[in-house]
Parts: sequence; C-alpha cells; structure tokens
Amino acid sequence: MDRSAAVAAIFEPVQPPTTFEETVERLGTAIKVGLLPPGTRLPPERDLADELGISRSTLRQALTTLVQSGLLVAYRGRGGGTFVVESPPLAVDSELPEEEWMRAVLDYRVAIESGAAVLAAERATEEHLAAMSALVEKMAAGAKPPFEPYRRADIRFHIALAEAAQSPRLVVAMTEVQGQMSELIAHIAHPEEVLTQSNAQHRELVAALGRRDAAAAVDLVRQHLAGTEHILAGLMPAARKR
Repeated sequence: MDRSAAVAAIFEPVQPPTTFEETVERLGTAIKVGLLPPGTRLPPERDLADELGISRSTLRQALTTLVQSGLLVAYRGRGGGTFVVESPPLAVDSELPEEEWMRAVLDYRVAIESGAAVLAAERATEEHLAAMSALVEKMAAGAKPPFEPYRRADIRFHIALAEAAQSPRLVVAMTEVQGQMSELIAHIAHPEEVLTQSNAQHRELVAALGRRDAAAAVDLVRQHLAGTEHILAGLMPAARKR
C-alpha cells in the first residue's frame, strides 16, 4: 500500500473519547477522496487496531459501519480481508448541504490551501512538483464525462499541494476539507469548459511553485477557489452570494 504522507496520516493513532466516530470519519474520507484507492486491502484487523491505537471491537464496529455505507467490502477465507469497493462514491450524503455549513467549508478551504501554497513555494522538491504535474496531465486527459476520474485526480492534486508544503497537519486538514468539498461538488454540474479552465490554473500553480513565487501561488489558489465558489453559488439552488 502507498504510504505517502497523506496515507500515513490515515493510520496515525485515533484520539479518545470519539475513537469510533473518528475512525469511521478518517477511513471514510480517505476512501472518498481516493487516498485508499478502489481494491485497496486494509491491513489485518490486529495490525490496523494497533496502528490506530484502538480496541479490536471498536475497529470492527467502524469497519461494519463502512461496509454498510458501501465503502468497504469484507471477504472471508483464504485471500480474504477487508477491501475498498471497486466504485466508492465521492460523496455519501445525498441531501443538499445547509448554506451555513457550505460557507464554513469554503472559508476553511481558503485558509488551508493558501497556507499550503505559501509553504509549498518554499519547500516543494522536484519530486513533489513532478507528482503534481502528473496529476495535471491526468486531469487534462479526463476533462470529458464521466466526472469521477477527473475529480479523483483533482482531490489528489490538492492533497499533493499540502504534501509539498511538508506539513503533516496541513496534509490532514487538506484531506478533511477535500472530503467535505466532495459533499458540495456532488450536487453541481461539471461542464468540460469549466474543468479545462480549472486545470489550467492547476498547471500555472505548479509553475509558480517551481519558481518559488509564493505571492503568485497564493493568488492562483485564491482565484481557483473563488471560481469554485462562484460555480456553487450559481448552480446550487440553496446557495446565495454573500
């Protein structure tokens, strides 16, 4: 299993007293945003419980909840185990989010991504930039329907930005906000022209990071996120501009 900084954060110890809830949220978000890709086999129950620092009974309850939610599937016998389903949904909640919650998520995203851009401009290695560029090309090839392949690469790109900042806490926060954004984006249309323009900004961001131009990187991030906010405001019936 890939153990990048983002994936490693999934398996850090869970903090009490909400060990069950946090385990469900952490694993569920990792699946929805593609950090645990379709077909991924989770570590054996004993090992996973030890990594997360929780009891095996708590882990079983969390895994059962994720199976019932359609994100995991469990097989018995030789070659068995717990696996990410082949087509996990990008969002589980089908209800239209409350506008107050939506605004809070969008504001949180601005803070997280702008900060990540500043640090990534200072700290990104050639390997980080190459990984982000590869994801840009993947999105360029997938800008036409269906939307899910583009969105999964898009999520991974933004998490890669946090990885380039080399801040474990930012990686965790970026993963969290990308999971929440999926709940919003699931409710809007995805015109090819919008995806192409969005990915052009991704490409420019990588170039700015390569130049160590933090000001340009932050400006691009803000433009990029503002575009998403405008689309949500225009396409979601419940969304109203401030």
